[in-house]
Amino acid sequence: MRRLNSQLTGVDQGSLMLFSDFETGGDMWTGEGARELRQTVEFSERYLSPPVVNVSISLWDIDQKSNQRADITAENISADQFEIVFRTWGDTRVARIRADWLAIGELADDEIWDVK
Repeated sequence: MRRLNSQLTGVDQGSLMLFSDFETGGDMWTGEGARELRQTVEFSERYLSPPVVNVSISLWDIDQKSNQRADITAENISADQFEIVFRTWGDTRVARIRADWLAIGELADDEIWDVK
């Protein structure tokens, strides 16, 4: 469990269409084997430290003629931003993916002075 020390807790969220490869003939739709896509997301405000970030798939459009394999996660989380990472492999054909994300962490409080 992560304990937050700040009196201000920030919650930021968003939704992002990661790709629509069936329209463009992109690698997620036409390729085979291991494939990966990374998308950087910037928070609306800077956190005091890297927040907890949850990522989920909110739209899943995959060819029914192949195995359905997907991995989605948040990586490289900092106080300012993180990366959504989507991976698939084998013969999976992914037409499009939309990801939703939620970040929870400590914010700076202008009323608290750091006097040293």
